[in-house]
Amino acid sequence: MSSETFTALDHYLWKLTYKWAKHSHPNKPTRWVIRRYFGTFNKSRQDRWVFGDRDSGAYLLRFSWTNIVRHQMVRGTSSTDDPALTGYWADRRRRGIPRPMDTASLRLLESQHGCCPQCGGLLLDADRPPQSPREWEQWLTVTRKAMTRNAIVLQPDGSPGEAKLRLLHAHCHRQHAGNRKSPALLPASEPSGLA
Repeated sequence: MSSETFTALDHYLWKLTYKWAKHSHPNKPTRWVIRRYFGTFNKSRQDRWVFGDRDSGAYLLRFSWTNIVRHQMVRGTSSTDDPALTGYWADRRRRGIPRPMDTASLRLLESQHGCCPQCGGLLLDADRPPQSPREWEQWLTVTRKAMTRNAIVLQPDGSPGEAKLRLLHAHCHRQHAGNRKSPALLPASEPSGLA
């Protein structure tokens, strides 16, 4: 049902953007308008009908790119106060752990073994999981604010090379940005060596 809705919204948005582009350039042919405003701006998607700007690389996100999350209903008359159902509620809580970041950031976190490459400390405080909804909300907010993505350039000889995305503590990022003479960081595929 939601995928059909997202597809309908994408179609409606495409019609609006196409109409705007044709109206903005009334003396240009249709092919010119399509080449100028539509293309595969998002390289991870094989969709050539994405509306965007070729100069800046900015583009409109499509509704159909949104992940559909199915929610499981609570079973019958299950109550959190029933001591016989503690296992059921524990399983539901374990399955519903909210993620503090997107999938790409989680992959980076795994490749870095959960450590900040600048200071070697853990990026996420994992001594105990939050116990209440309020604690979860605070933990997610703090985690999102505490970390930032940073492109780090490294070659063994120190010359510029391929940029790699890294997860750093926000304070480590500020320190590294302020001090350009700090030692080079390891590439994303190698562990930090600090333990």
